[in-house]
Amino acid sequence: MSDLAVELTAPNGRKYTQPTGLFINNEWVKSKSGEKITSISPATEQDIVTVHAAGADDVDDAVKAARNAFKDPSWRDIGGTERGNLMYKLYQLIEEHKETLATIETWDNGKAYSVALNDDLTEVANVFKYYGGYADKIHGQVIETTPAKFAYTVREPIGVCGQIIPWNFPLLMAAWKLGPALACGNTVVMKAAEQTPLSILYLANLIKEAGFPPGVVNILNGYGRVAGAAIATHLDIDKIAFTGSTATGKEIMKMAAINMKNITLETGGKSPLIVFDDADLDQAVKWAHVGIMYNQGQVCTATSRVFVQEGIYDKFVAAFKEHVKATSKVGNPFEDDTFQGPQVTKLQYDRVLSYIEAGKSEGAKLEMGGEPFKDVGGKGFFIAPTVFTNVKDDMKIYREEVFGPFVVITSFKTEEEAITRANDSTYGLGSALFTENITKAHRVARRIEAGMVWINSSNDSDFRIPFGGVKQSGIGRELGEAGLEAYSQKKAVHVNLGTKL
Repeated sequence: MSDLAVELTAPNGRKYTQPTGLFINNEWVKSKSGEKITSISPATEQDIVTVHAAGADDVDDAVKAARNAFKDPSWRDIGGTERGNLMYKLYQLIEEHKETLATIETWDNGKAYSVALNDDLTEVANVFKYYGGYADKIHGQVIETTPAKFAYTVREPIGVCGQIIPWNFPLLMAAWKLGPALACGNTVVMKAAEQTPLSILYLANLIKEAGFPPGVVNILNGYGRVAGAAIATHLDIDKIAFTGSTATGKEIMKMAAINMKNITLETGGKSPLIVFDDADLDQAVKWAHVGIMYNQGQVCTATSRVFVQEGIYDKFVAAFKEHVKATSKVGNPFEDDTFQGPQVTKLQYDRVLSYIEAGKSEGAKLEMGGEPFKDVGGKGFFIAPTVFTNVKDDMKIYREEVFGPFVVITSFKTEEEAITRANDSTYGLGSALFTENITKAHRVARRIEAGMVWINSSNDSDFRIPFGGVKQSGIGRELGEAGLEAYSQKKAVHVNLGTKL
């Protein structure tokens, strides 16, 4: 056993080998600075394991490895079909190891094991399978001009890509970025979130086992202010992709300007969900619940502002509260019937509680929840599902992203009012609306200022469909064919067939 891996037994009894180093050039190495990060279980508040944390020198080593790999014929010249075969092999390995990966994700992040296994890991595998199938179908076009010219375009990889991953969906967000980057022939330096580094480290061994050449994928643990900043400012990184808070996204955008890096940013949201009086009320209640309480409310697209037409407002609020009570079991994330686990860290737990106090002080009505949940052995960062009504549009809890099991519900009179208030936000990531009137559904969808609109559902994402926002919710798109566009660039070639000067 290497001193850069430890044998662990998870709370569900699964035994596995956990890497603890930095994955550079297909090798595990220690951080040069000696700095380390201790990963803590948010369900028990106990230490899981300590891992090495990258400094600027480690980032530089990873970038050099990625640059050398990008130039090396073993990656540069293998062709799309062979790249696709490597990605398909990785897909198969993820399927083989999905229970272990889901276990690590639950232990380190706090999300329900059933969610990690059935939702996250299923999509992680599918993303690599999907983009593996695209790897030999990325092509340019011949463009008709004149008989004296032959002109065509080729699609080329961007180069060395820095990728910074959030803590709410560690493996899933890693897959969203790695899949298209590798399909297009790029190389990668990825930084895991310091709060949840463990599952991506395990994935690194599977990447090597799949047969990817050294340096193609490098995975670092590290703090954002150190390793993240070093990636954003590195002069030999050609692109940066980031998922996280809007504030951090703005800082990364500034740092990336040092060499005008290509950027993809997916940042915050305060997504609206509109329920018209002709909606299927039962379905609206169920989807609204999933839209905000799923993954402990730690979802960038969470539909956290619910607008209900005044004729059904009281009925909706009562039904929503009953549904939350009946289905939002808070508990041990490894138990089969748990819907809601703990918030990811003490910092996030305290942040959500501070918004609860803000809602109370601003005069909103606390309908349910609003306190720590202490019935899981008295430990862990659990918060009871929280619902506020009588919310005004200028309140802090209405305007700011809380990122917890926390929803505000307000009423509206007319369609025009609903659209105006839904759009009154600096964010524009997701949105949802409920109506049985198909004409109204499409009319309102066109006018909502968001990158995504769900009609009669919420947070219904799909790896084949573009994902991203407008306004301060980000720049660019991930997933689907748009993901390929984000990791490739077009080169135009002009061939003179006889024009003489």
